[in-house]
Amino acid sequence: MASANDNKMGAVELTFLTAVNMMGSGIIMLPTKLASVGTMSIFSWLITAGGSMALAYVFAKCGLFTRRGGGMGGYAEYGFGKAGNFMTNYTYGISLLVANVGVALTAVGYGQVVFDMELDPVGNAAATIALLWICSVLNFGGAKITGRIGSVTVFGCIIPVVLLSLIGWFWFDGSMYMGAWNVHNMPFFEAIGVSIPLTLWSFLGLESACANTDAVENPEKNVPIAVLAGTLGCAIVYIASTNVMAGIVPNAQLAESTAPYGLCFAMMFGDSVGKLAMIAMAIACVGCLLGWQFTIGSVFRSGAEEGYFPAIFKKVTATDTPVIGIIILTAIQTGFCFMTVSPTFSEQFDMIVNLTVVTNMIPYLFSMAAIDVMQRCRGESSGTLVFIAFLATAYSLYACYESGYEAMMGGGLLTFFGWFLYGLISKNYDLEYLKKQDEEFMAAQAKEENAQ
Repeated sequence: MASANDNKMGAVELTFLTAVNMMGSGIIMLPTKLASVGTMSIFSWLITAGGSMALAYVFAKCGLFTRRGGGMGGYAEYGFGKAGNFMTNYTYGISLLVANVGVALTAVGYGQVVFDMELDPVGNAAATIALLWICSVLNFGGAKITGRIGSVTVFGCIIPVVLLSLIGWFWFDGSMYMGAWNVHNMPFFEAIGVSIPLTLWSFLGLESACANTDAVENPEKNVPIAVLAGTLGCAIVYIASTNVMAGIVPNAQLAESTAPYGLCFAMMFGDSVGKLAMIAMAIACVGCLLGWQFTIGSVFRSGAEEGYFPAIFKKVTATDTPVIGIIILTAIQTGFCFMTVSPTFSEQFDMIVNLTVVTNMIPYLFSMAAIDVMQRCRGESSGTLVFIAFLATAYSLYACYESGYEAMMGGGLLTFFGWFLYGLISKNYDLEYLKKQDEEFMAAQAKEENAQ
């Protein structure tokens, strides 16, 4: 007779799942952005890899400690109550809205090279908006169709990136690599700081890998191992692929490209193979966008069911799809596309990446801060875990700082507005408690007056 564990994942399967969850489209445009700094950005990769592993380890522990669902919002509630849960869901939803615009913009960049065309800033925005709406409409059929498409298209990104990491060294030119070490003669720490938000962009989503605890055998042991191994594996592939490319493609060409992996494969194997790589990565971007557009609708739907967002977001169709919510959110993304129109493709991408990093760090910070309460609720106490959470927090704050003034300002304003929104709905959770507190205060005050 088969045991219950026969249908559960082991450490190896979960490690691969973790890596696939992170290796979406985040890495596709990074070689171009890092080329503007130079190959010394390898230090940014190392710092980000360390910070991401610290975050991943704490998230793995969060998944094991929690007795309530709700993902990062549920984690935050341990330390900050319903307000923390709301702010986590709110800022995470905002970060996904912004990030998906970046994913769509990446697909548009690759599409321009594939079809041998060059769009002006308004054309970039229009094409990005069109792609967002197409992917939203394709989601109306339900999660099953979306999941099937995404599970296939993701390999359009994974295969070229992993392949380049393994065989690209046969074309690697050490002198070209060193010649691009610091192309603008920037001070060391300034150059590293500029690269930090870009490298972190490729690791966003690492928290989603901890959602499969119930499907894993011996989760206490295997979940932390798999999350750390998966994050480390992605870090190795990311560092290898972007750095080997810097020794194959001249820095000036790399910095101007909107399809860096396609350009690299074209130099290695010829234009036809380069074109295939571009097509594969463009398809991967579209598949990734398809899945994340559905995810945004689901995030706002679950938030609406908790009373955090307007009730219209929890309305679903016969396929259990929050179609109305997806339409509303895509309309918001449309407005954001027009707001971020920039003179160059690169500047628009930078703006989106930086704002995504800042808004995504807020849920991370809430989760890191709640870990000590979570472990104490389980009757455990580990100073080592709290120290790792502190390191992850320090890295997160550093990434926010390096995202720049405009991103911090935008993220800060969105966060402050979120607190105002919570004030409007807090009556759903805090009213009875506050009334009781007022009654106890008034009773104590009356008792004191009578005593006098």
